[in-house]
Amino acid sequence: MLAAAQRLATTVLASGRTRLELLGNELQFEKQRIIRIAVLAQALALCAGIGTVIAFALLALLFWEQRFAVLGAGALVFLGAAAFFYSALQRAIDEKKPIFDDSVAELEEDLRQLTAALRDAEAAEKAAKRGADGAQQ
Repeated sequence: MLAAAQRLATTVLASGRTRLELLGNELQFEKQRIIRIAVLAQALALCAGIGTVIAFALLALLFWEQRFAVLGAGALVFLGAAAFFYSALQRAIDEKKPIFDDSVAELEEDLRQLTAALRDAEAAEKAAKRGADGAQQ
């Protein structure tokens, strides 16, 4: 009985270690994904800002007589583009899978297996006790 309990404890500890490693991997992946999104969003904002300023300056110089119309139309176009990129960024943020799904699934499977092992151990113990009682009679 003691040996079975020790094996069970060893199994639980080994399983717990494996699950913690899996959790660490998932956290690392999520951290890299968040950093990537942040860097892409910042690069997008920087390039769009610089490009917008240069384009407006060029258009205003080319169409000096209609500079107010050019600037107004350009502002509308870039506000529309900003709305599109905002939507795309929101989709990129929302498309992630829940962070601990794999860990939770593995822990549930471990719990199921441990419960079955405990049930089997209890049944074996009862059978051994019945066998010992039968041998004494």
